[in-house]
Amino acid sequence: MAPPASRIAHAFPGLATAAATRFAPSSSTSSPRLALHPRLRSARSFYSSVARSSSGGGTVSGSSTSEEDQRLKSELIFLGTGTSEGIPRVSCLTHPTKTCPVCTKAAEPGNPNRRRNTSILLRHVTASGTTNIVVDAGKFFYHSALQWFPTFGLRTIDGVIITHSHADAIGGLDCLRDWTNNVQSTIPIYVAERDYEVMKMTHYYLIDTSVVIPGAAVSALQFNIIKEEPFMVHNLEVIPLPVWHGQGYRSLGFRFGDVCYISDVSDIPEETYKLLENCELLIMDALRPDRSSSTHFGLPRALEEIRKIKPKKTLFTGMMHLMDHEKVNSDLARLMQTEGLDIQLSYDGLRIPVRL
Repeated sequence: MAPPASRIAHAFPGLATAAATRFAPSSSTSSPRLALHPRLRSARSFYSSVARSSSGGGTVSGSSTSEEDQRLKSELIFLGTGTSEGIPRVSCLTHPTKTCPVCTKAAEPGNPNRRRNTSILLRHVTASGTTNIVVDAGKFFYHSALQWFPTFGLRTIDGVIITHSHADAIGGLDCLRDWTNNVQSTIPIYVAERDYEVMKMTHYYLIDTSVVIPGAAVSALQFNIIKEEPFMVHNLEVIPLPVWHGQGYRSLGFRFGDVCYISDVSDIPEETYKLLENCELLIMDALRPDRSSSTHFGLPRALEEIRKIKPKKTLFTGMMHLMDHEKVNSDLARLMQTEGLDIQLSYDGLRIPVRL
């Protein structure tokens, strides 16, 4: 259940008098029906619990049922769940004397420890059509797309939302040229003004296209400046979740319906907690098993935050090579028995049904 209007208005002063900004949508093409990912057993149970909780009691009209059915067909796909350098590390695989257990596993095809830059894709299904909305396009984005777009029958990108302006979030913007040259005319980018200013330096030729050599086919992007207040991407409401990503560095998480996504965080401002209430699925930064860094939650701090936020289910993302998928998941499973906490590590290619 999404936060009530009063809570949003309290967290975003002045929102009551200003309507959420709507941007002109780009053309979208419905993707084919997707087959359930073979490793997605936990998602099946999560989907069932969502369906049961949404059914409620009493009589539901046919139109309401149809609308709810459409919402339940939306999906979230993890395009990447790793750190900036990705897993495995070259330095680990080439070390002359030491063996890194996680990187060694990650080198195996299909191993869940293989992780690229954190990114998700929301396949938003409504009665009027389907849109594919990406959050972050980092350095490894094109490699992720090469693997997961064909796997899940994806083709268009109807919008890219940016969390912050580090290379693991924007380093792949140039790779969007494959879409704007061969699939669609343009891609809308939704970005905070502070991060747009960084892009003017790092990707100046994508913003000021007058400097591009005639005939060069760079990405055709439409930049839309977002603020820390709700906005629309096509017909999906997106609620920013402001967080700190190191001292004095602002990053954004986002809420989509009952899903809250916070990929890069070292601290959560008090006002953001109000926007996390009644969260069905929380996707949270958890860098390493022992401690936090100056810019990311470690596992102990992430668990503290989960106990405070109280989501129904949590999936961690942004894991480094000290986080062994099977071992950490085995440890996390005990929390269900001891505290009733449903927490797991995500992995690249994980796909789950969501309510948007």
